[in-house]
Amino acid sequence: MMEIELLNIFDEQHNPIGVASREEVHKHGHWHETFNCWFVCRENGIEYIYFQLRCAAKKDFPNHLDITAAGHLLAYETVIDGVREVKEEVGIDLSFDDLVPLGVLKYCMTKHGFIDKEIAHLFLYPKKVEFNAFKLQEEEVSGIVRAELSAFSKLWCDEADTIAIEGFEIDENRERVAINTTVDKDKFVPHEDDYYKTTIKLVYEYIEKGAVC
Repeated sequence: MMEIELLNIFDEQHNPIGVASREEVHKHGHWHETFNCWFVCRENGIEYIYFQLRCAAKKDFPNHLDITAAGHLLAYETVIDGVREVKEEVGIDLSFDDLVPLGVLKYCMTKHGFIDKEIAHLFLYPKKVEFNAFKLQEEEVSGIVRAELSAFSKLWCDEADTIAIEGFEIDENRERVAINTTVDKDKFVPHEDDYYKTTIKLVYEYIEKGAVC
């Protein structure tokens, strides 16, 4: 029997109002907390941002590019516990102290009766990770790619129609296949534009401190 995921739910002011199943949360549009971790690095003077490729079997937004590692905070978890998502989804073993807090964003995404009202706790991992270091949770994630941060910014500011990405995906034979292509906005999970724009702004503010490597 599949275990039911229970999430804390909140009002508009982020006050807790109870607990509901994940299905109920997305059916009725309850505000709930998530953990979002973005990987960013600098290589040869260029900043890159990493994305996971959601696997084809995902119920919501299969084969779309998304946050490097992210997930729901369960009813019994704190934000610190969210770091488990990084290990589970992409196989990188980090501690909470390795992450840089970027703040909290509230946003809403809807699709055919699916209402996703997230209180997203944003974090940054500002160090280079080699592609061969990623060990993917294949039922959730089928690949990892990266793009130049400046290009990603231009895409969401409507200054470019497509951007180049590079990385790998796991094929049907469970072998790694290189990705080197261009994509447009439609390839990304449709978080609100303001979510992407604000995240990019916060990442750049951190980069200006000179602490990305």
